[in-house]
Amino acid sequence: MKAALLQLNVSDDPVANLPQTIAMVAEAAKKGADFILTPEVTNCISQDRADQTAVLQHEADVITLKKLREEAVRHGVWLSIGSIALKTHDADGRFANRSFLIDPAGQIVARYDKIHMFDVTVSETETYRESAGYRPGGKAVVADTPFAKIGMSVCYDVRFAYLYRALSQAGAEILLIPAAFSPVTGAAHWEPLLRARAIETGSYVLAAAQTGTHASASGKPRKTYGHSMAISPWGEVLADLGTEPGMALVDLDLRSVAQSRKRIAALSHDRPFEGP
Repeated sequence: MKAALLQLNVSDDPVANLPQTIAMVAEAAKKGADFILTPEVTNCISQDRADQTAVLQHEADVITLKKLREEAVRHGVWLSIGSIALKTHDADGRFANRSFLIDPAGQIVARYDKIHMFDVTVSETETYRESAGYRPGGKAVVADTPFAKIGMSVCYDVRFAYLYRALSQAGAEILLIPAAFSPVTGAAHWEPLLRARAIETGSYVLAAAQTGTHASASGKPRKTYGHSMAISPWGEVLADLGTEPGMALVDLDLRSVAQSRKRIAALSHDRPFEGP
């Protein structure tokens, strides 16, 4: 199995972003990728809720999802859409940050709504309140495919180790962590967190990411860290895309998952304990 991680620099315009993503999917397929992964918010990066309300759509109408499902069929590949920002029917009007796994027939095999919301104060000048615009999901997801069991997550989820333990104990061999990570926290924490999740579970970690300064027609442009990474079940960095848009191709051998879990069988060593 050959996987391709796509590193994007999208704007706040979903229609304008789509051609670049489609072109990169086609290039990855041409280079032999069987499984192609895009980052968090593949369709739109925006910090302006009014702008999001104007450009985002409900799942049934999302052009990014429709076109990428067609590309999966066109190229006969599995496709992880890291996430799409989309409208919901929630009474409070909040959006969903939803990840999709698409099969080569263009069918949606699994959906996952990001559970943990990025509500943080990185510095006096950099704050995020994801929960103000997005409502959290409440269900962990492991998807069955012919090549592996896949555990789904998104970005800030990476800081919550119990989620990945639950996914791996439910059979996940590949953990997906698409992201649009802050440059400040990314420089300090991104790689060690990804490697920790792989080491703790003996799983492949595939993390496609947004990168750079994202053009915005309204509001303040957002910056993201980049450094899309693939990590082996033993914690080795197999690919690091740095800070420029592009792609990384990695070969996945699921035998290494079984080997790592045999060498250190930590997933079966849980012990009950009393709380502090």
